[in-house]
Amino acid sequence: MHRISSQFNHNDTQYNLRSQEVRNARINRQIGTQSRIGALRDDPLAAGHLVRYQSFLTRVNQFQKNAQTLADEYNVREGYISNNVEIVQRVRELAVQGANGIYSEDDLKNMAVEVNELLKEMVQNANAIGPNGDTLFAGTKTKGIAFDVVMGNVPGANEPLIENVQYNGNVGTNKVEVDENAYLNIDNSGNKIFWAEPQKVMGQRDLTTWQAQEDSVINVDGIDIQINRGDNVYTLAAKINTSGAAVKASVDDLSNGLDLLTTDSHQIWLEDKNGSVLNQIGMIKDRSTLPPYNLETNVKVSGGSLFDSVIALRDAMYRGDQEAIGGRVLGSLDAGLSNLTTRLAKVGSDYERAQNNISRNSKTNLNVTALVSREGDVDMTKAITDMKMLDYVNQATMRNAGQMYSSTLLDYIR
Repeated sequence: MHRISSQFNHNDTQYNLRSQEVRNARINRQIGTQSRIGALRDDPLAAGHLVRYQSFLTRVNQFQKNAQTLADEYNVREGYISNNVEIVQRVRELAVQGANGIYSEDDLKNMAVEVNELLKEMVQNANAIGPNGDTLFAGTKTKGIAFDVVMGNVPGANEPLIENVQYNGNVGTNKVEVDENAYLNIDNSGNKIFWAEPQKVMGQRDLTTWQAQEDSVINVDGIDIQINRGDNVYTLAAKINTSGAAVKASVDDLSNGLDLLTTDSHQIWLEDKNGSVLNQIGMIKDRSTLPPYNLETNVKVSGGSLFDSVIALRDAMYRGDQEAIGGRVLGSLDAGLSNLTTRLAKVGSDYERAQNNISRNSKTNLNVTALVSREGDVDMTKAITDMKMLDYVNQATMRNAGQMYSSTLLDYIR
């Protein structure tokens, strides 16, 4: 029951006008923002879904950007490796020609000049910098040069030439997320890509009675390996073999020292992370010297880089040593070319996988955008119709109010 008074019509009219203004403001806000949810109370269930969908859509967009960035990097890196493959193929042609025995020493020296220029081009490609300013083949050490060049005098040459090429990067890898809990592993270590032969490191210290004195951590090819107090050399070799590193460890039958052999063509990376196990067994120097050139001086090493192979060919040509050219040098070049081709194929496959992630995330983006639209977007046709209806109701209310405001309490007494 309503209490009849002179203010009844005014209050009732004002209440309905304010209610119409609220509904009209909500519709105008929905049309302006093209979203039907302005506050959680508008549709709590849809708002909850919308927040989750928008959060997932943001992650999908980031995954797509990550994959696109990787694809661009792989594409640039593939170009430099492919160019080095062509260079090595030309170097091999010169090696075959120089080994057939029909060329004079002067001819071989002329060939050596071309080999030396090709070597410079190889080093230039290995030290390439990507479009973002990062070094392409230095592992995670992207702000420094990948390979240092050591110049020296070579017998038969008239000027200082490249005598040695040393890796200046690291073996660190990065993981980039391209889907929920799915990552692409980025491994651009130059001492893997531009290596010729499997490397073997042979320790000369007798480890028959050696035992670890404390818990320690060693690092082999970027993988940390836990060494426990009391472990002997056989336990150490077993832990290296089961660590996942591309290294086969064994105990030498003659020297009783530790032997390490890579299972593919790359340079071994040894480091004491915690403790001094590798230093104690005579494999590396103390921590004042950084890997990969921290091996003890009496450790025997075999297997070199692709640059070493080309340098050996050039030097053999300057000496006129056709036997060396057709023997170990040519075999080392073949091994280096094989490894470089394998690494090129790996980069190509990584590029294809990145492209697949881009394509998948693009489709996921469309699907999730449809879900966001379903839960949050306003139905423009319905909103405009409702706005017109509210405008009509508002006009009718104003007309009726104009007629009722002249009424008084006396109109109800008859």
